[in-house]
Amino acid sequence: MDEKDTIILGIETSCDETAAALVKNGRATLSSVISSQIPVHRKYGGVVPEIASREHIVEILPVIHAALEEGGVALSDVDAVAVTAGPGLIGALLVGVAAAKGLAFAIDKPLVGVNHLEGHVFGNFLTHRELEPPFIALVVSGGHTSLLHVVDYESFHLLGETRDDAAGEAFDKVARVLGLPYPGGPEVEKLAQSGNPAAINFPRASGVGECSFSFSGLKSAVINYLHNARQNSVEINPNNVAASFQLAVVDVLVDKSLAALNKTGLDKLVLAGGVSVNNSLRQALQQAVDKRGAKLYYPSPLLCTDNAAMVACRGYYLFRQGKISTLSLNAWPSARLGM
Repeated sequence: MDEKDTIILGIETSCDETAAALVKNGRATLSSVISSQIPVHRKYGGVVPEIASREHIVEILPVIHAALEEGGVALSDVDAVAVTAGPGLIGALLVGVAAAKGLAFAIDKPLVGVNHLEGHVFGNFLTHRELEPPFIALVVSGGHTSLLHVVDYESFHLLGETRDDAAGEAFDKVARVLGLPYPGGPEVEKLAQSGNPAAINFPRASGVGECSFSFSGLKSAVINYLHNARQNSVEINPNNVAASFQLAVVDVLVDKSLAALNKTGLDKLVLAGGVSVNNSLRQALQQAVDKRGAKLYYPSPLLCTDNAAMVACRGYYLFRQGKISTLSLNAWPSARLGM
């Protein structure tokens, strides 16, 4: 097979974005179309799974058509169809999987089931074409916080993950108690820009393992701080709360990432997942890896949140390895990294 002609159609419906994309050679994005459901779910303060599934059904075919049109590629010229099979919301995943199976069958092309979290890591290859394994990947999203040793394109070792809340989940919960709109992460970051990160000494979890995480205690500490202040009629500075909370999260993520680099002796750190768009996290990691003499990689903003280009990228490498799914592919709502 001539590598330069390999085009993968990626489909992503794991949560509240309906997305399709075309990727060539695993490194070049030909098109990327995303239909976000944020306005639909905002009035509920978070994603409603049943509503998300219904929205995916409405949007999936128009989004795929738009991706093909934007990329100037006929469906018959696609070499394989890659789709997020998990983890994610079961109903949402099934919409994408069903669409991908139908397309693959219709055009008689291979079907490739993709782990959504691996997709986030591989999204960095679309931003940094020079990037090659091995490296350490820090995956930080609403549902996951993990450190992964990426040995090569098909070999991953899970070094550690959160024992309870993910970092993004903690951001969203703190945003909710601060009365901020959904999605909460960007709102907390925005509020923190005008706050003093040293104003409140929120706890950093310890004793959970060298490369493992725990954010439940931090989240509870913020909630208790706000509750006690309100009970005692103490004035709350929400900017300081947001800044102090964000610093506590960033400190832990940086410390654990450095521990993973030290443990493996590697000099490349790859940041991935929705929280990777956080500028405070990027800056802190950059300073830390620069001091260590290592290099930091992170995706462009559009590749930080859920998208189909990262799915197509991961699908490309699976396709090249002959790791093809059958038409009996089902959703894997509890799929994990490095397993």
